[in-house]
Amino acid sequence: MPVKKGREYRALQDFSLVPREGESDAYKVRGTAIVFDTPTVLFECDGVKYYEVIDRHALDECDLSDVIMNYNHSGKVVARLRNKTLTLSITERGLDIEADLSGTAAGRDLYEEINGGYVDKMSFSFAVQAAEYDAATHTRRITKFRKLYDVSAVDIPAYEETDLSARSFFEVEHSKEVKALEQAARRRRLLARTRTYPHTTQKQED
Repeated sequence: MPVKKGREYRALQDFSLVPREGESDAYKVRGTAIVFDTPTVLFECDGVKYYEVIDRHALDECDLSDVIMNYNHSGKVVARLRNKTLTLSITERGLDIEADLSGTAAGRDLYEEINGGYVDKMSFSFAVQAAEYDAATHTRRITKFRKLYDVSAVDIPAYEETDLSARSFFEVEHSKEVKALEQAARRRRLLARTRTYPHTTQKQED
């Protein structure tokens, strides 16, 4: 899967098929691309888990002008907001999508793959405008998206491949936390020596 510079990728939810009640429903799928206020483990290092939460208002100022749907974030567009074959609905729970895949051969083929269980996950790509980090809980909270680029059907939503930018962020935070712990440990050792050998420590300081 190609990873474009400046974008982050998350793979979260399953697709479901819209019941076929008529010809117009023949190739429709729906799902929830984004879930609000739900901690997700994105990175783990030295036994420490790092979480991400998407704030309920993260989409309030997001550019949703022409989101597309494709496969593995590449290839032919199979639905898009601009021609109304893709619809987005922001709810209390998150961002729901519904796509009509009947307009292209690639879309119809993708529908059959989803129907057959060969492709069952969706992912979305985006750019962040604002985020906060809580070192105590190791949690990054995305408070504002700048732009939502696409929702995508994915076959293998591996975090190792799709969340390189997130891993980089948490690796930096982990390094900071390890350094802070090492400094705190050194201060404790120095304080312990001072209490045990006050005169020796005073002479060393003199």
